[in-house]
Amino acid sequence: MEKKLPLPPFTEETAKIKIQMAEDAWNSQDPERVSKAYTADSEWRNRDQFINGRESIKAFLSEKWKKELHYKLKKEYWAHSGNRIAVRFEYEYQTEAGDWFRAYGNENWEFDKNGLMQKRFASINDLPILASERKLL
Repeated sequence: MEKKLPLPPFTEETAKIKIQMAEDAWNSQDPERVSKAYTADSEWRNRDQFINGRESIKAFLSEKWKKELHYKLKKEYWAHSGNRIAVRFEYEYQTEAGDWFRAYGNENWEFDKNGLMQKRFASINDLPILASERKLL
């Protein structure tokens, strides 16, 4: 059985470790690496999209990082309880046209007993920025 430490129930310390692991994985822009943190049948809501399962997660992330160039993400602890963690995040990216954006959002995560994320609900808003306004370098 796959396990992804730390396991729930989370303490504030282990929740923060889980958040940093997620940030590091997403900043790798490696869909395979990121997908391994999720259950095989993981459920996502990402903006207005509903994504189910690792294969769909990998496909979604592959397309995302083709469009969101120079991607850089920062996640912050918001709260935790039992097998759930809430985070606030922001990330910056550049489009193929050269425009820069900063995306802000919140995520609610739910984990199975093996520490794999079984649910991820993300609300995200994009804000156009100038290259000189970037703060996630």
